[in-house]
Amino acid sequence: MGAAPSTSIAEAKISAIFIYPIKSCRGISLSHSPLTPSGLRWDRQWVVVNSKGRACTQRVEPKLALVEVELPPEAFDEHWEPTTDSFMVLKAPGMEPLKVFLNKQYEVADDITVWEWTGSAWDEGAEAAQWFSDYLGNPTKLVRFNTASEVRKVDPDYVEGQQQTFFTDGYPFLLVSQESLDALNAHLEEPIPMNRFRPNILVEGCEPYSEDLWRDIKISRFSFQGVKLCARCKVPTINQETAVGGSEPTETLMKVRSGKVLRPNSDKNKNKVYFGQNLVWNWSDSSAKGDGKVLKLGDPVCVIKKLSSPAEAAA
Repeated sequence: MGAAPSTSIAEAKISAIFIYPIKSCRGISLSHSPLTPSGLRWDRQWVVVNSKGRACTQRVEPKLALVEVELPPEAFDEHWEPTTDSFMVLKAPGMEPLKVFLNKQYEVADDITVWEWTGSAWDEGAEAAQWFSDYLGNPTKLVRFNTASEVRKVDPDYVEGQQQTFFTDGYPFLLVSQESLDALNAHLEEPIPMNRFRPNILVEGCEPYSEDLWRDIKISRFSFQGVKLCARCKVPTINQETAVGGSEPTETLMKVRSGKVLRPNSDKNKNKVYFGQNLVWNWSDSSAKGDGKVLKLGDPVCVIKKLSSPAEAAA
């Protein structure tokens, strides 16, 4: 058992790119996106927190699914920097649009918590706090990752080196294949769209769930590593157009994609369900030097090393 021989065959291509500037709010579909060590630029740089500084997500605030986020088109150019007139616009049902300025730093908020991480963040101010508090019906505020003083490391149990992320659940990139969704939908009475799973990189042209096995891959000229199967929470059960939850696809995933099914000889995480692969970018690699650090639709995905079965994958 172990990794299969190296190959340089393009097994897939990028068919969609998504970022989610505010954790758990609606994503933005892109034709291209600059790469950063912490993920695609702008991805999960903001999070809504409650009165105790803890991250609010769709797990407890499903209405966040209805918050639309708009950034200036030029924000996705590799070397663009915001000016005093640059802002993010937020829209939600029953709310007036909110402008969040991209180059204005407010007070530092301490004791901001996302899962295992606690640190400081930039408080986006009273107007943003009131907007989210009114919308959610609870005291909340919007904060931005404090890149001046904080680094959030990726779990060292799964990733070596200086890998980092912002306000994701734990890893800077999530990759899913269209074929995996198609295979899952074949089991469902009502097919679901990919936005339930909130990937960054959607690929097509491979076998269903083949991304489970991808250990070392190249996307365009950039080297990535598959580090952990993505265990899914209740968010995929929430309709992203209505914010209403249900039992699917978790009920079906439990039958076909649980730890018990994928890793039958492991006593770990038997009752978790998996869909997609968490990635890190080898941003210190020589291929990452210079300009043009941008992922684009149509970029080829070449698998350099793969595992023999999902049972060998970290999960």
